[in-house]
Amino acid sequence: MNNHVSVLRLAALTLCLAALTGCHRNAGDRVQGYVEGEYVYVASPFAGQLETLSVKRGMQVKPGDQLFALECGLETAAREEAQRRLVQGRDNLEDAKKGRRPPEIDSAESQLKQARAALVLSEKEHKRQDDLHQRGVTSAEDLDRARSQRDQDDHHVRQLEADLATAHLPSRDDQIAAAEANVRALEAALAQADWNLAQKRQDSPQSGLVYDLLYQQGEWVAAGKPVVALLPPENIKVRAFVPEATVGTIHAGDRVSVFVDGVQEPYIGKVTYISPQAEYTPPVIYSQESRQKLVFMIESRFDNATAAKLNPGQPVDVKFH
Repeated sequence: MNNHVSVLRLAALTLCLAALTGCHRNAGDRVQGYVEGEYVYVASPFAGQLETLSVKRGMQVKPGDQLFALECGLETAAREEAQRRLVQGRDNLEDAKKGRRPPEIDSAESQLKQARAALVLSEKEHKRQDDLHQRGVTSAEDLDRARSQRDQDDHHVRQLEADLATAHLPSRDDQIAAAEANVRALEAALAQADWNLAQKRQDSPQSGLVYDLLYQQGEWVAAGKPVVALLPPENIKVRAFVPEATVGTIHAGDRVSVFVDGVQEPYIGKVTYISPQAEYTPPVIYSQESRQKLVFMIESRFDNATAAKLNPGQPVDVKFH
């Protein structure tokens, strides 16, 4: 008899505890959730030894603050070579736009003077041979020889006159166009070298918390491997899973209260995302309503000041209004 009474008392006590627990869990229509962060992983597209690490875990950074720098000897040398090539290309372009140098023009003018003097002499000789031939003193061969020399000197003068005129002109249009295209290509190569060099140093793309450092100073970092993990406050959110029966009462933009252990007042945010697909209750949700097998994930976000007070992985209670 006593054993039977003890069993009844134990069953009654169990039912009371279950009822109290259920009432406590359903107070305010709260559901369990957790804080999650979307990290910004900062990496360089190039490999290199981690030469400078300018931040520490827990630091707050602003846009433009230096995070880290890799060894950049190869990129610096490539940038200097590209700069020298561009200077040479621009000099060649300017040279193509000009005529010959003054000493070359002076030399061409001197040659022209000599040729004109030779032409004057050969004309006199031709005239003299013509007079002698008419008097029968010289042969026709001597006259032909003098005429040929005069014609050669005349052609030589015309050639030098043309060369001198050309010496005052710039290069042909197609040569100048080719030189200009070469300069543009060298400018692009320099811009590429500048970008490559700049990528060996990475600055913070936005404000946030230095959540983690994945390499230490002196270590070799492979191309594309993140070195610093940032957590901007706007990337902090709360995830909660609500039963299928109540998800229809919640809408994007609704006000939400998040209760954190040890904090008296709740944090106020708003619903930003409701999953369109149902899923089975995940193991991280310790729900005693075992009949609620399907849940929907709902995300809520907060202003930056409030989000900075939340830590990823932190369990919270969520109340939807």
